[in-house]
Amino acid sequence: MLACTASTLAVAGEVTTNSVPVVAPPVGSSTNAAPALTPPVAPAPELWNWHFQNTAIVQGYPGFPAQYSGPNSLPNGGETRETISMDLLAGVRLWQGAEAHVDGLMWQGYGVGNALGVVGFPNGEAFRLGTSSPNVNISRLFVRQYIDLGGETEMIPDDALDLARQVDVSRITLTAGRFSAKDIFDNNAYANDPRTQFMNWALMANESWDYPGDALGYITGFAAELNQPGWTARYGLFQMPESSNGTSIDPHVLQAWGMVTEFEKRYTLADHPGTIRLLAYLNHAHMGNYQQATELAQISGEPADIQATRAYRYKYGFGLNGEQEVVKNVGVFSRLGWSDGQSEAWVFSDADFSESLGVSIKGGSWHRPNDTFGLAGVANGITHNHQEFFQAGGTGILAGDGNLNYAWEQILETYYDFGIWKTLHASLDYQYVTNPAFNQDRGPVSIFGARVHWEF
Repeated sequence: MLACTASTLAVAGEVTTNSVPVVAPPVGSSTNAAPALTPPVAPAPELWNWHFQNTAIVQGYPGFPAQYSGPNSLPNGGETRETISMDLLAGVRLWQGAEAHVDGLMWQGYGVGNALGVVGFPNGEAFRLGTSSPNVNISRLFVRQYIDLGGETEMIPDDALDLARQVDVSRITLTAGRFSAKDIFDNNAYANDPRTQFMNWALMANESWDYPGDALGYITGFAAELNQPGWTARYGLFQMPESSNGTSIDPHVLQAWGMVTEFEKRYTLADHPGTIRLLAYLNHAHMGNYQQATELAQISGEPADIQATRAYRYKYGFGLNGEQEVVKNVGVFSRLGWSDGQSEAWVFSDADFSESLGVSIKGGSWHRPNDTFGLAGVANGITHNHQEFFQAGGTGILAGDGNLNYAWEQILETYYDFGIWKTLHASLDYQYVTNPAFNQDRGPVSIFGARVHWEF
């Protein structure tokens, strides 16, 4: 669904630096005194850069028990699928404090079950628009403006979505264009990028946040950030797709939009850094209503049809996201999410409630500093009205077995990422899913995966 690239090497425009000149002592001063030095001059902002990434993931599972299957069920006979993505990203400096970025994305392949049947889907690189031949899209095209407010400065390093430059710690950052809401909101140092970390959707984002995006996870929008030494406040306003899980943008821009706010607090605990983020969102789109769809199904005797109830409605929710370094090379993280669960899931997933908890360990302790071991658990749930909708034969973005014996979906994921050479990595991954798509009558299922990722 979404990839948050974090490149470590770059082919970039020249960054000039200035040496520190030595000033002769004033006349009459002691020649034994240390010479005075002029303050160092900040390096000039990077003029341009470009990056590339390639990720290939193979996942498969053996057959598992299922009392029945429906239109959105994970096939219980077992299968193996693969996905491939490539990104070519470029950035250029425009004017004082401004830069533009573009991301050309190529993808190919399918998620297991055509990205259906598990709400915490096991492959974050599995776009809902699966394709057997390569497809190309401009996933990002945006302009970013920094407005310095004075005080201490810090360096923003060169990466896939940033030009290297020195900025004030106290600053305003404005971003406008096509990008992913996840580029800016709900980030986490240990569980954020399915290309290098955990692969599951519920571990790359808060699954109960129906975050604005098309079927590839990108959309046109605007974001503003106020950064201070210990905290950051963010606001975003985005367009919405015209149909659930669709690619076309709703032309009724005053009626179809998604808003999100986030407050991030950074701190240290016994000299170990930590961060807490509180998120709230409000969406307005042409969504159906679960209760109305169920009531119509009871009258007609047909499976619940959410499309028959669609109108412009609100959907809102909240999220809590935390990360904490415990000791050197060891960090823990968690996300909690809640949404109202009355209006149709429109963009990301069918989960109304989601919680995750995990640990990430770097390999420095066993002399493999570029390796990472991760272990995490996820639980996803839905409201009572949402349950009755699936029991009546309704289908959602990912779930819909034709019936439902409800229970929370529970997932355990563990992975080991091997640093092979510089930015070339390979990973082994295992996920154990009980009650897939909230259904006790199906599963459990074991999903095995392997990943190769390289970037420059």
